[in-house]
This record gives sequence, C-alpha cells and structure tokens, in this order.
Amino acid sequence: MLDRETRTVRAKVLKDVKRETLQAEILREIAPGSTVYTDGATAYDDLKVREFVHETVSHYTEYVRGQVHTQGIENFWSLLKRGLTGTYVSVEPFHLGKYVDEQVFRYNNRATKENPLNDQDRFMALLSQISGKRLTYAELTGKERETPGGEREVF
Repeated sequence: MLDRETRTVRAKVLKDVKRETLQAEILREIAPGSTVYTDGATAYDDLKVREFVHETVSHYTEYVRGQVHTQGIENFWSLLKRGLTGTYVSVEPFHLGKYVDEQVFRYNNRATKENPLNDQDRFMALLSQISGKRLTYAELTGKERETPGGEREVF
C-alpha cells in the first residue's frame, strides 16, 4: 500500500490474493473513509461498501484518470521484481518477506527533493532499527521461526 501523502509504502507477503485476504488486510491497515485507488481487479469490488472512497482504473482502457492511478505502487513492485530476478536471482520462499522488507526500507528511505538522503543517512536509519534484535542461524536458514506469541519454534 502506498500512502500518497507521506510517500511511503507498506508491504508484506500474504498467503494468497483472494478477495477475503486482501480486503482483511486493507481493513486492518487503512482507516475507514480513506481514498483507495486500485486497478480493476475484482478482489477490491466491495471497498465502497466498507466505508472507503474507492476509485479504479481499468488498465484495458486507461492507466491514469486525473489523480486516479496506480503508478506509484506499480513502481515499487517493479523495483522489487527487478531486484529478485536481477540481483538476488535465487530466493527461497521463506525469505521472501525479508526481501520485501528490504525493498520497503529502500523505497521509504530514498533520496527525494524534499528529503535529500545520502548513504550514511540510510545506514544510520538502518542501524537505529536493528538495535536489540537478534537473528540466529536457524532463523536465517528457515529452520526456526518466531510464533505470533513471541516464542521460538524449531521445525
């Protein structure tokens, strides 16, 4: 999801792209009454009923109609896909969430005219977010994970 006001992205791996899954995530992440711009996918059909201002563009006939477009979020997904196929080449499914998190960090901490960041600024922002966190080899290799209750599970 791209917040056009703050120009930041929130993204994560979902189990599927069914209507129920996508709309549950939208309801959890976006305040009622917000304006949501999507493509014409049927998974988003009920958003107007759920107290959102929902506008769509059909990519069969148009890509932009005034402020209604999905170009910003499509740019984010393009950058992620380019990294997965060009830089990382072989990505294990259990690591996909980490690659998405990395691209979200890169996108949200990119240099803009209003926010001129350099590599040192990004590195310091990264360090501020990892303080007090631990990554074990078992987690890194997918043999251990943290449960929603905060406990470690080995499998």
